[in-house]
Amino acid sequence: MYQGRDELDIIQEDIRRAMRKPNPQWGMLIDLRRCIGCQACTVGCISEQKTPPGVIYRPVYEEEFGQFPRVRRRFTPRPCMQCDNPPCVAACPNKGENGATWKGQDGVVRINYEQCIGCGRCVIACPYKARTLDGGHFYTENTPGEQAYEKGPSWEYGRKWLREAHHLPVGSARKCHFCLHRLRKGMVPMCVSTCIARANIFGDLSDPQSLISQMLKTHRVHVLKAVRTPGETPTTPAQLRGISPDALAKRTGYPGKVPVFAESAPTRPRVFYILPEEAAK
Repeated sequence: MYQGRDELDIIQEDIRRAMRKPNPQWGMLIDLRRCIGCQACTVGCISEQKTPPGVIYRPVYEEEFGQFPRVRRRFTPRPCMQCDNPPCVAACPNKGENGATWKGQDGVVRINYEQCIGCGRCVIACPYKARTLDGGHFYTENTPGEQAYEKGPSWEYGRKWLREAHHLPVGSARKCHFCLHRLRKGMVPMCVSTCIARANIFGDLSDPQSLISQMLKTHRVHVLKAVRTPGETPTTPAQLRGISPDALAKRTGYPGKVPVFAESAPTRPRVFYILPEEAAK
């Protein structure tokens, strides 16, 4: 609750007000003091976007601190950071607005599946490993029958995408986009709506009255540090298709389930975190 009101109601109002502006500046604040690691955001996102095995827009890292009997756990959801200085965009060979990937005027980094050539350069360039290549798999493949719910259409970027073998976005890079298709209808992103702890605050950073702006003013926040390490093995784009976020992190270098926080990062993320007191010191 925020000042006696459900945060979700406030966020809904903020989004509807922002949509009356030509270019709202979307951002997200994740309160790790509230996150309980239920992964409802992860499951809701998979269901909304019809993402296949190995493509997870919002994994949740789990860590333990302290020594028995004083042990605490921290859960860190990791969507795309929607960086204002995005390395993925710089790495893409198909540049420009409506190319393969670019940053929109609303602050959201987009992917044009029809222009993406699946080279994997953006996947390797992202220091947060928030991008993966769609390998075209199904959760129920190699079972008595692939289930219809896996083949239902998704509406990413406001277009109907049928989940069929060898059809887009199979082979393309994929990532979180703050549920742009829902925002255009005045709806909150799926991960925000499914969070039972109201750990996700979403809204227009350019609106001083929005809940996210108010929270950023009154709380100490951190961002994920852009970490670059060589990774375990040399990587080719073919080896990136459809692998899990953990395997991707292991192969391309981000420290997997151990997120590294900082006061700021050169990538200038638009996803902010409120850390538990023990971790913020």
